Amino acid sequence: MKQYMLLHVGFEKPTPEMMRAWMAWFGAIAERQVAQGGFGAGREVSRDGTHDLAWDGNALTGYNIIEAESLDAATEIARTCPFVRSIRIHELRTK
Repeated sequence: MKQYMLLHVGFEKPTPEMMRAWMAWFGAIAERQVAQGGFGAGREVSRDGTHDLAWDGNALTGYNIIEAESLDAATEIARTCPFVRSIRIHELRTK
């Protein structure tokens, strides 16, 4: 089974309903989840310089690492998430 990182994009202040939906989703994927975490303040470094990242609709707010049979299967799992803006899915490579 392959591992995939689900990167959560977008922030808005969560309502109690949103929190319940998130907790239900975490429970639904618990058997597939390898790790999860959230992000706080961040910066981007580029050839043009360094700038603080905004905590807004484009922010990366958290991640889940899950096991799935394929990118298509990981996509179907991501579709069930009560995401704010979107989820970016990346297969994790080993070696």
